Amino acid sequence: MRFDTLRDVDRAVEQALGVNRRTYAVPLEAYRRGGQYIVIADVPGVDIRDVDVRVERNIVTITVQRRPKFAEGDHVLIDERPRGEFVRQLFLGDSLDSSRLVAHLGSGVLTLLVPVDESSESRQVNISSSEGADDRPITPTGHEGGATHG
Repeated sequence: MRFDTLRDVDRAVEQALGVNRRTYAVPLEAYRRGGQYIVIADVPGVDIRDVDVRVERNIVTITVQRRPKFAEGDHVLIDERPRGEFVRQLFLGDSLDSSRLVAHLGSGVLTLLVPVDESSESRQVNISSSEGADDRPITPTGHEGGATHG
């Protein structure tokens, strides 16, 4: 095998420091389909036990822990896969129903389904009409406004 000298030096420095100096994020894709939002996160090579999805108020936090596959005592030739803990947060609008959020992990892909809150959906409002009504405001009880005499 042949290796690029500069990359070998960079890799050696990273291994000597015991940290990976690069910053990695969980890549996402999000879109709306009908009455729900779909969020897809790539988490290849991660066990379901190492993925955590939490909802607090209107914030969804995805935490992924990627561990090395090699064990102590193995002679590691190349170590370029990102590992450690990766956190991604999504801020949900008030129109989404976070209490009904569903998560599924399969083939290295985490899928979140976030339904739109039915009460926030657009709806047609019926308009009532009264022949000969004047311009007095209507109160929440449906009666015409104005002074009441008792």
